[in-house]
Amino acid sequence: MDLIKVLDQQNVKSELPNIEVGSTVRVHIKVKEGSKERIQIFEGTVIAKKHGGVSETFTVRRVSYGVGVEKVFPVNSPNVVKVETVRRGKVRRAKLYYLRDRAGKAAKVKEKL
Repeated sequence: MDLIKVLDQQNVKSELPNIEVGSTVRVHIKVKEGSKERIQIFEGTVIAKKHGGVSETFTVRRVSYGVGVEKVFPVNSPNVVKVETVRRGKVRRAKLYYLRDRAGKAAKVKEKL
C-alpha cells in the first residue's frame, strides 16, 4: 500500500487549480496532431467533480452550435496545461446534471458575488 501512495504522490501536480462546481472555466488542453502540438481551449461550466488524489476529474459542459458537449478532464493530466476561472457560480448542489435538460437562459448559473 505504501508503494502505491508513493507512486500517487509522484504523479500529483504541485499547483492544483481551484475548480468549483458551477464555475465557468477555460481549460487549456495540449493536442497532438501528427508531429505538431498545439493548445486548444475548451470553455464551459463545471457540472461535476469526482474522486480525489491522482484520479481526480472534473466535467465541463458547454453548448456548441445547439448541441451540448461535455468533456471529462483529469486534474493531474500532463495534457491539461492550465485551468482559468472566468466566473464563479453560486450553486447548492455537488452535481449539476439537471443542466442537461435545460436550454437557453434556464441553463444559466447565477454568479457568486
